[in-house]
Amino acid sequence: MPVLLAHGFGTDQEMWARVVPLLAEDRPVLLMDHVGAGRSDLAAYDPAGHRSLRGYARDLVDLLDELGAGPLHYVGHSAGGMIGLLASVERPDLFASLTLIGASPRYLDDEGYIGGFTRETVDELLEAMEANYLGWSSALAPVVMANPDRPELADELAATFARARAGVALDFARAIFLSDFRAALPGVVVPTLVVQTAADPMVPTVVGSYLQQHIPAAQLVDLHATGHFPHVSGPEETAGVVRAFLASRSER
Repeated sequence: MPVLLAHGFGTDQEMWARVVPLLAEDRPVLLMDHVGAGRSDLAAYDPAGHRSLRGYARDLVDLLDELGAGPLHYVGHSAGGMIGLLASVERPDLFASLTLIGASPRYLDDEGYIGGFTRETVDELLEAMEANYLGWSSALAPVVMANPDRPELADELAATFARARAGVALDFARAIFLSDFRAALPGVVVPTLVVQTAADPMVPTVVGSYLQQHIPAAQLVDLHATGHFPHVSGPEETAGVVRAFLASRSER
C-alpha cells in the first residue's frame, strides 16, 4: 500500500527528499504539492475556497478520487497533517492511516488550552509577513529549523520559502494560524500516529499530547530531532518511526 507525503506552510514536496528513499524501501511513495505551492496549477487556487484548510482537504479528497489511489497511508507535515486529518474525517475510506508530524489543531492559546501563540503575536506575524514576505521568511527559517549548528538547513528552508508565492503564502498562513479544528479530532476513525519533536518552536509538546488524547486510539512518538522540520533535521529518525508505524498497520 503506498504512502502519500504532504508538505506544510511555505514549502513543497522537495522538503521530503531526505526521507523518500528511506520510506521507499518498504512501499511506493507518492508526493504532492498543495494548490499554490511547488509545481501545482496556480489557476486552481481559489482565494475564497482556500480561506480555510477545509478547502485544501477537499482538494485532497478530489485528488485521491481522481487517481483512484485510496486507501493509502498519509503522512502530513504541520498544516499538511491537519489537511489530511480533515479529509480523513470526510472520507475515511480513502485513508489506511494518518501520520501527523508537527501538526496542531489550534495555534492560538485558549482557556484550558495551550497553542503556543497569542492573538497579538499572530497579528504581528501576519503583518510582518504582508509587509516583507522575503525578509520575514528569511528571518523565520533559522528559528523554525532550530538547528543552529547546521545553518545550511536553515538556508535550504529559506530558499524554499522564497519560491512560494507571497500572496498565496499569506492566505495560507491566515488559514493556519487562525484555525481551530479541535472539534474535528474525535471524528478521526483511522489509525493515527502523532509525531512530536523534542523542541518545536511552532508546536509546543503539549499540543502533541492533546492530539494523542483527543484522537481515538492515536499513538504519540517523541523524537530526539529538534525543530519544526524533523524530516529535514532528523530524516533517519523520522523515517524510522513512520516505517515502524506503517509496518504495524500492514500486519493487521
